[in-house]
Amino acid sequence: MSKQGPETYGWTFTGAGRPEFALAPKPGQESVWDYPRPPAIVDDPRLVEVFAADGTLLASSHQAKRVLETASPPTFYLPPTALVAALDAVAGSSFCEWKGQAEYFGYGGAPLAWRYPKPTQKFAEIAGWYAFYPAQCRCLVAGEGVRAQAGGFYGGWVTDEIIGPYKGEPGSSGW
Repeated sequence: MSKQGPETYGWTFTGAGRPEFALAPKPGQESVWDYPRPPAIVDDPRLVEVFAADGTLLASSHQAKRVLETASPPTFYLPPTALVAALDAVAGSSFCEWKGQAEYFGYGGAPLAWRYPKPTQKFAEIAGWYAFYPAQCRCLVAGEGVRAQAGGFYGGWVTDEIIGPYKGEPGSSGW
């Protein structure tokens, strides 16, 4: 394997071919470098649970959707019916080139979730669905604890099945 990393290549990756610096997945694993760009939405029937820092269950569902994008761990979106605790609108917004304008939500004042109330046509199926930052709350997929994607801003969910390297890690600022 080359010692070069993704930062030496510029952004040319679309999931059509895994670059030489990417880790090779073992059985039962997925490489983020096999995910497409533009991103895809994939249904995920596993139990997804999200807990606030104080242990309150915020959301639970077997109807998650994963957004898969080259170089990033999946972001899980849960339907509004998955919420079991009220979330409060919080200040701030962001814009995704693929999904559109996001709005943010918190629990107990801490921002921990976002959604796209009016996403682009390609992402209409996640309109109003909630995504949670695993760095701000405890997230589980089929009982496995989720690790947060590095980089602060990113909301990818890292589980044992996902391999990288990932956007947000040291040296990835160029991609």
